[in-house]
Amino acid sequence: MAISWFRTLSILSGVLLGLAAASFGAPLADVALDAALARLDEASLNFKGLTADIRKMSHTAVVNVDDADSGTIIVKRLRAHDTRIRIDLTNPRRRTVAIGGGKVQVFYPQSNEAQEVDLGKSRGVVDQFMLLGFGSNSVDLQNAYAVTMGGVDSINGEKTTRIVLVPKDREVFAQVKKCEIWISDKGWTVQQKFHTGGGDYVLSTYSRMKMNPSIPDAALKLELPKGVKFGKLK
Repeated sequence: MAISWFRTLSILSGVLLGLAAASFGAPLADVALDAALARLDEASLNFKGLTADIRKMSHTAVVNVDDADSGTIIVKRLRAHDTRIRIDLTNPRRRTVAIGGGKVQVFYPQSNEAQEVDLGKSRGVVDQFMLLGFGSNSVDLQNAYAVTMGGVDSINGEKTTRIVLVPKDREVFAQVKKCEIWISDKGWTVQQKFHTGGGDYVLSTYSRMKMNPSIPDAALKLELPKGVKFGKLK
């Protein structure tokens, strides 16, 4: 089941540990990494939620194919370790993903079909992925990942610091070999990349981000129409 629910979560919205030292020199890399994590900590203090446009691109290395989708994302943190997410992808394929309450739901409006995953024992693993940009702080990240400096990049014209994370948990590492997140000067994560092995990855880029807007709980719920064909992912 782990593979199926990870592929679903890859809509969110991924071990080059020596890259930072090779590119910048260890002391400069440490300073830049500490500064990026400090910005992340400051932004996480009052994080309650966000809305944004999302572009998700999945790369399959063996056939060198990119598969891209775009839409919107809503994130709301109800309390510690309880974050709800809704993603509405509209181009080129329509589907809605709702994550929260220990389950993942996916709805395909064109075929009127829905699928559901009960995360069960895997909920803790999913929580680790939730850390990658949605109100996470440096302590959370360093407890779950080996964190190193990646570099300085520009995403949608905005200066960002890229950090590299290698999962410490064996179950997580079995699904994702390495993650990268791009942190803006405001402390927001504007891009995530999940490397799933064999050269495959999922890249999610966020734009027109609005932090801590008023989000009603109803905006996060997936209301399924009558007559929907409903099944569970295995």
